[in-house]
Amino acid sequence: MPNLNVTFLGTGTSMGVPVIACDCDVCKSVDPRDNRLRSSILIETESTTVCIDSGPDFRNQMLRHNVKKLDALVYTHEHKDHTAGMDDVRAYNFILRKSMTLYTSDRVEAALRSDFHYAFADTKYPGVPNISFVRIEEDTFTVGDIEFLPLPVMHHKLPVLGFRVGDFAYITDANHIPKETWSKLSGVKVLVLNALRKTDHLSHFTLSQAIDIARELDTEKTYLTHISHQMGKHADVIQDLPNGVEIAHDGLKISI
Repeated sequence: MPNLNVTFLGTGTSMGVPVIACDCDVCKSVDPRDNRLRSSILIETESTTVCIDSGPDFRNQMLRHNVKKLDALVYTHEHKDHTAGMDDVRAYNFILRKSMTLYTSDRVEAALRSDFHYAFADTKYPGVPNISFVRIEEDTFTVGDIEFLPLPVMHHKLPVLGFRVGDFAYITDANHIPKETWSKLSGVKVLVLNALRKTDHLSHFTLSQAIDIARELDTEKTYLTHISHQMGKHADVIQDLPNGVEIAHDGLKISI
C-alpha cells in the first residue's frame, strides 16, 4: 500500500458548527477548530485522489483545499449531509473532460438517482453532472492505487459503510460495530471514528464510547469526527482525552 495523506475536509455533524441561529459558547467561539463543515475526508497518494462523501459543503471544501484532480467519490450512506453536494462534480467533468466515478451501495445509488434525477433523464439539460456508478460489494475494491475494504456498521437501523485502507480506517455515522466488522479492524493503527457528543444519542457513538472502542482496538492514534456543538469547545474537550486520542478539526492533515 502506498503512503497515504488524509485531509479532514469537514468534522462536523449534519448541521455543522456553528449551528444556524445558535448562541451557545461553541457556536460563538473564535477558535477556528470550533468551526466545522459537514464530515468528509480526502485520501491522496502520489497518483490518486479520492473523496469520501460529498455533503452540502463539498464545493467549499474542494475550493478551500485547492483540489484540482479528483478520481472518484466513495460514499458511506445516503443521508443528505453526506450526499447533497454531488452536483458539483460537474466542475471536474469540465476540467478533467471525463465522467466522475461514484462508488456506492445500492441504497446510495437509488438516493442519488432520485435527488439528482435531472442528471439521469433521457434528455439531459446541458451541464448536468456526468457520472458513472460502481457498486460496493463485500470485497475490497480499488481506485487507482488505493485499495478500500468496506466496513459495515449500523447508524441506528440504517446500514452504513466505513472503509479500511491499509492501516487506516474511517467510520462515521455509527453507533454499533457488528462482530464481523470488528475482525476487519484488527491491526488498524490509525482510526477515525464518529463521536457526536458526551451524552447518549440514538444513532451516534458518544465521546466515552468512541474512546472505549479505540482502547479495545489498541490503535496507535484515533481521531474523533462528526462533532456536534454539544460536545463543547475543542480546547476544553482535548484536556481530558487519553493519550493517542484526538478530536479532529477541519483542515487537519495526517500521513500514514
